[in-house]
Amino acid sequence: MAVFEGTFAHTETFRFAIVIGRFNDLVTGKLLEGCQDCLKRHGVNVDPQGSQVDYVWVPGSFEVPLVARQLALTHRYDAIICLGAVIRGQTPHFDYVAAEVSKGIAAAGFQTGVPVIFGILTTDTLQQALERAGIKSNLGWNYALSALEMASLMTQVKGLTDAAFQAGGTTPPTLPASMKSAIATDASS
Repeated sequence: MAVFEGTFAHTETFRFAIVIGRFNDLVTGKLLEGCQDCLKRHGVNVDPQGSQVDYVWVPGSFEVPLVARQLALTHRYDAIICLGAVIRGQTPHFDYVAAEVSKGIAAAGFQTGVPVIFGILTTDTLQQALERAGIKSNLGWNYALSALEMASLMTQVKGLTDAAFQAGGTTPPTLPASMKSAIATDASS
């Protein structure tokens, strides 16, 4: 048997997308800074004009999963990092948004096979969110670290899968043409 584990080295070929909710941007901007700092310290070019990281701003956390899934369907990225902040208020709105965002981000990864990192803060107060976005620590760093590790791990797992198919004398399964065209249509819209 073997042990597979992601590493944080050899990042120069990885591509990432970062989807950031604009709502609560005081918090999400800080998360983004932590995320960029981690990626940069691990050899990733975080320049928006570069070729390794694409940045996508959406209105709020609720819109993050939809865009993350669309990006994952392109298969251009080794991992997608989702950043947002949902802060409890006086209505049940928090519960609905937090639950749907969580489910949507998980589904995006499951449906596409691309690591989609859950970087959505769900807190009771703005103070708690700020503490997690830089006052005490910056979880943006952790989210980027997870993306690096998962990108590396998935490269290993995909290599294992490809090697298994080659050893068996077959090629990896392909999608039917109708599914390919549906995905291409989704990705281009």
